[in-house]
Amino acid sequence: MPPLPENSREPVPDRSTIRILIIDDDAEFAGVLRMHLVAAGYSAEVAEDAVEGGKVLLARPPALVLCDIAMPYMNGLELMSLMRTDANSASIPVVFVSGRSDGETMARAVELGAADFLAKPVTREQLLQTVKACLQAGGRRAAPPNYRFPPVV
Repeated sequence: MPPLPENSREPVPDRSTIRILIIDDDAEFAGVLRMHLVAAGYSAEVAEDAVEGGKVLLARPPALVLCDIAMPYMNGLELMSLMRTDANSASIPVVFVSGRSDGETMARAVELGAADFLAKPVTREQLLQTVKACLQAGGRRAAPPNYRFPPVV
């Protein structure tokens, strides 16, 4: 039986059974994401572009996808659009991790149902907090932000 967290009677989930697919054409960046996820106890796999990522999605659907947007052959938004048309991948949460953080791109990601959006560069803490939150929430945001307009301060 797994150890119990302090002040709780529920077992700690075994993260090693949670598969996360990283889709990014920047091998070095994808490797760093994978390293952080594996160090946190998750099982992580890397696909070098959306085409390879699509093949992995069909063969072994993960619990969560971390996906870049700007990639060769097919971008991340196109991949997510295709994912939503397939019954086996439609409910898999997708977190975009991209250098493209303009309002239109982020709004399109939310329209497609992205679980979250992280702008590169990403810290280890941001990555792990986002992954944990998305997995706990079943990949759905409580109230997605409106990325079309800058916040008023």
